[in-house]
Amino acid sequence: MAVCNLSGEEVRRLLVTAGRTEKDCRSLSWFRWCWVGGLTAKMFPAVLTLLLTFFSLAESKQKDFYTFKVVNSRGKLVSLEKYRGSVSLVVNVASECGFTEEHYKQLQQLQRDFGPYHFNVLAFPCNQFGQQEPGSDKEIDSFVRRVYGVSFPLFSKIAVVGTGANNVYKYLVEASGKEPDWNFWKYLIDVNGKVVDAWGPKVSVKEIRPKIAEMVRQIILKKKEEL
Repeated sequence: MAVCNLSGEEVRRLLVTAGRTEKDCRSLSWFRWCWVGGLTAKMFPAVLTLLLTFFSLAESKQKDFYTFKVVNSRGKLVSLEKYRGSVSLVVNVASECGFTEEHYKQLQQLQRDFGPYHFNVLAFPCNQFGQQEPGSDKEIDSFVRRVYGVSFPLFSKIAVVGTGANNVYKYLVEASGKEPDWNFWKYLIDVNGKVVDAWGPKVSVKEIRPKIAEMVRQIILKKKEEL
């Protein structure tokens, strides 16, 4: 039986080149077998394809908004998994924007009305558009809670576009096909962490409220059916 000239180490390099981490490669029992003994010439293409397919399926299964972890405005790492099963409205906020007052007031009203029924506004401060969020996380947190009575979750200041964009926003842009070009872009997330829709700052919170209300209503109905 002909033996493939590629050693286990060379197979590992191929997988890493294909975008797999070394941790991924070493985690599979069949890869550890490949590492030690190599592969037969006939088996190698099939096994390599199987490995890549396995990881692609695993990634597609895991990739949704609630799988990410972020830092909140007080410096604590938070898993967004805690919001799974709820509707979320994700917004890149700024304290010195022309849209600030209207949006914060309407966002807080949403949180007040729907918060008890599996809904959350999730706010991510960003200073990329017009340098209109210059403060520290502590200053931003204090300002919005004092001026607008904000009770919804506020996270650490991040980049939402460009090479330094936070992974959460990379996902939102990829999933929606819409990239923020100013403050107060709004991404609506369903109970499974999938992006339902996205709107720019010129679309008011009041305009999208009916859609949110209907999604929340569906959750309530489902909960009642489960009783």
